[in-house]
This record gives sequence, structure tokens and C-alpha cells, in this order.
Amino acid sequence: MCVMTQNTPASAVRELQLLSVAAEIYPLIKTGGLGDVVGSLPAALEPHGISTRTIVPGYPAVLHALCNRKETIRIDNVLGYSVILWEGRTDGGTLYAVDVPDLYNRPGNPYLSPDGQPWSDNGIRYAVLCRTAALIASGLLPDWKPDAVLSHDWHAGLVPAYLRYMEGPTPPVAHVVHNLAFQGLFPREMLHAFGLPEWSFTFDQLEYYGQISFMKAALQFSDRLISVSPTYAEEIQTPEEGMGLDTVLRARSNALTGILNGVDLREWNPMTDPSVFFPYAVGDIIARRANKRVFQAEFGLPQKSDALLLGMVSRLTTQKGADLLAKLAPRLFQENIQLAVVGVGDEGIMQEFATLRSRYPQNFVCHLRYSETLGHRLHSAVDASLIPSRFEPCGLTQFHALRYGSIPIAARVGGLSDTIIDANSAAVSEGVANGILFSPTTEDMLYLAIRRAQALFRQKAVWARMQRNGALHDVSWNGKAAQYARLLQDMTGHETVMTEPGSDIAPRRADPASARPRLSRQVARMPRTAGDTATSSLVPFTPRTGTRS
Repeated sequence: MCVMTQNTPASAVRELQLLSVAAEIYPLIKTGGLGDVVGSLPAALEPHGISTRTIVPGYPAVLHALCNRKETIRIDNVLGYSVILWEGRTDGGTLYAVDVPDLYNRPGNPYLSPDGQPWSDNGIRYAVLCRTAALIASGLLPDWKPDAVLSHDWHAGLVPAYLRYMEGPTPPVAHVVHNLAFQGLFPREMLHAFGLPEWSFTFDQLEYYGQISFMKAALQFSDRLISVSPTYAEEIQTPEEGMGLDTVLRARSNALTGILNGVDLREWNPMTDPSVFFPYAVGDIIARRANKRVFQAEFGLPQKSDALLLGMVSRLTTQKGADLLAKLAPRLFQENIQLAVVGVGDEGIMQEFATLRSRYPQNFVCHLRYSETLGHRLHSAVDASLIPSRFEPCGLTQFHALRYGSIPIAARVGGLSDTIIDANSAAVSEGVANGILFSPTTEDMLYLAIRRAQALFRQKAVWARMQRNGALHDVSWNGKAAQYARLLQDMTGHETVMTEPGSDIAPRRADPASARPRLSRQVARMPRTAGDTATSSLVPFTPRTGTRS
């Protein structure tokens, strides 16, 4: 039952229909935080009157897991490929899967070949996703059309470009920048294969140092831009962190908003989490101690309660500072410190960790593979979680650590600085600290931060207070989803709706009579071609032929 705002006519109350476009979605397919966010945000938006349908590539894992799927439509020619669009249900709502076996029917990592290199045809793989999403957004389906589009990271970066180049009105787009370092760069020669006009290859459109940039397309043509933390929104407008796109971002600063990520509290609850050996209530720091002992025993570490047990769950890359930890580890093992690492990444870094495991079996263990189970269990057991990132747009690891009673030791960058209260003397004396921050991100500063943590660990009352502070920190989507809802409603001129009384929703922007007009693009940019075909609707602009890379 909908709860209407006072004096709002019943006819004005309608859920905002949102199309979310992404390369992954948890729990069907995930390589990192992107999948978590795409999977959990739709349910968080629902109480704010936003109904989300998500579209992702039809990877084998997605097609296999999609419940009660049905064929929605066949599109004969999307950039030269025949597409079957499947529709099914997940916990987050309706999901569309773009089924093109030649592009997506591959095992393992969705982006990388078995030799660890990006698939050579990643450009066309995600251009087809974007093009299909743009067709749906423009009204391809006979029974549903979105009011707005939410595109995620470079994989969905061409969606706003395709919509901008289409004829007729199209819905506005908000693009979420999860990590600006990954930009989707491809040769200029791919313009035709991507169905893009030659005149789009200019500095103020898609051109980026002589290449096509999916990310730049999104930054240029989206109606709103969202970074995944307020600090990251500021950082990416600087030459140091802007990855060559800072000029574009500064020019569009009025459209840029930083909104922190959240986590699904149903997935991250130590009382009900099947990965936790000994379940405990959030904030119960006494009950969680048994998990440290069993974790030490499971991995062959001495069961020493006075040893500071550190953990790291991460992609093992230089961005995440994994190389710093690998070099620093022998210095740590001279103290009463144990270390557990879970993750996969750069071969050189993984080899360094494998060597450490053989040299320091009493102090160091590692699991050099992706493991969702260990990613949960580790936070329920370790005393502190390491996040020595050189840059971190938002980060979810610190949320998981705080929720499970592990103290985050993190670099003072991006979303880490937005969510962790450093245990400086003032914060400790006021009883508000919940973690340890350090800068700059160097081996020596990481070492000093760990030694500071070790000193605090010996002060049992201080450490316990920090753990409880972390457990009380709101890591959910509460409030953050309201910010998304407010942005989407403002972008579309859509009236606020509640489906749950008492929800923390965005305030009404205006009465219906004075509401802002819905944003739409009505300038005819490109003509349709003879190759545009679909089984149930006229499809605007698809190239006559599609070249596979």
C-alpha cells in the first residue's frame, strides 16, 4: 500500500521506473564491489518509490541462476549480433539478461581470458550490452519503459551516448563512477563496430588521447554523475586522481554528486551468516572471540589470544596496496603479529605472498583465490582488517569489518576517510574512534599504523570501545538510498512515493503543479538505417553491419 504525501493527488502517485545497467550483479556474478552495489541497491530504493529492473550480460552463471526466466524479445541486429533478451526474477527484482553466446558464453571471470588478460573483444561485448539497454530505455519493450536509467562504470558508459544520438525523446541518465581508473579504452577503428558516427570522435565527445573512451562518453552525456563517496568526488576532479579526465569532471562539477555505498544487512549479519563458525550478535565482542581461535586453528596458526591477528580481503593489486603489505610482512612478524590474506590479483604479488607462506608458517597464511565464504569468515575472526589502498573510491571492506567487529586500518583516501573515525588521542578520549587511518600510503606509514593498532590492542577497554563503535556505525543503505532517490526524482521531476510508513525518504521536491519538467532529449542526432530490425518494435539506429573484433 502506497503512502501518499499530504495534498498529493492519487493520480500523481506512481513508482519511478528505473533501468539499471551493469556488467555484474551479486549473487549471480561478482568480481568486486560493483556486483555487490548493483545487487543490493534496487531493494534499498524500493521503499522510496523506485522500481528497478537491471540488465546484465547473459553470462552462463546468470542464465543458469535466473529464476523462472522467459524470453521477452528477440532483436535481430544489435551491432551485427542477434540478441535474445531473457527476463527473470532475483531478490533485487526483475533482471534482464542479454543472451549472445558468441560474446558471453565463456567460463570464469567475465572480463579476463584464462591467461589473465582482458578478452580481446571486450569492446563489442559491452557495446552490445549498452546498445540493448539503450533500445529498452527508448521504448523497445511493448509493456514497459523506464523513467530514468542508472548506468554503472565503464561497461555501461556508452548507454548515455547511444541515447543522446537517438531520434526522439529518451529518459535521462545518471551514471555511477565506481572506479575511474578503468575507462574502457578501445581503438578509433572500432567506431563503426560500436555503431557510433565518425563525428562523435572529438575531444568534447568520445575521443580520449586518440582512443574511444566508454567512461568519457558517460561523463560527457549523462544528465547526472554519481561517485561512490563524497571525498572521491573531490579527488577525481584533481590532476592527481582524475586519471586524465579531471578536466571533464571539473567542467561538469555541477552535475557530480558523491554518495556512499551501503551493504545489505541481510548478507552481512554475524548472527545469521553461514560463513561464521560461531554466530554472534552485532556488537557482541566477547562472543566473537571464539571465531579467532577456530580461525587460527583452521589455518595452522598458533592459538594465541594476545597475538594481533590481521586480515586482508582484497584484489591483490597495487591499487589496493597489496604490494606494500607483501614487502612489509617480514617486519611485522618480528612482533607478536599474525596475518591472513584472502584474494586474487597480480601474479607477482601472489607469488610474494606464496613465498611468505612457506617462510613464515607460524605467522602468515593466505588463500590466493576468490572466496566469498572466507571473505565473510575472516572479518568475524581477525582483530583488525588492513585496507592500505593507494586510492579507494568508496570501499566495502571497511563496512564489513566494522559490522563484524574488526578494526579497519586504512589509508586516508576516498570513501575510507568518509567512513572511518581515526583513533587519534582526541577521538579516543571522546570515545568515538572506530578505526585507524594513515597517510600517505607508503610501507613505513602502514607499519606505523599497525604498530599504533598493536598499542591500542593492548588497551582492552579502548579496543573494545572501538569495536562497539564500529558495530554501531550505519553501514546500510539507509540514508544513502534516500540520496539516490532524491537525485533520481529531481532528475525526472517525479513525485516522491513511500511504500513503507516511517521510511527515511527524500522530502518532496515540489507540488505537482510546480514540479520540474522531466528531462528528455528531443534533438534528432542520427537517422535510422535499413539494418534496424527487431521482432516486436521499430528499433532506432542500429548500424547496417557489425564488425566483430
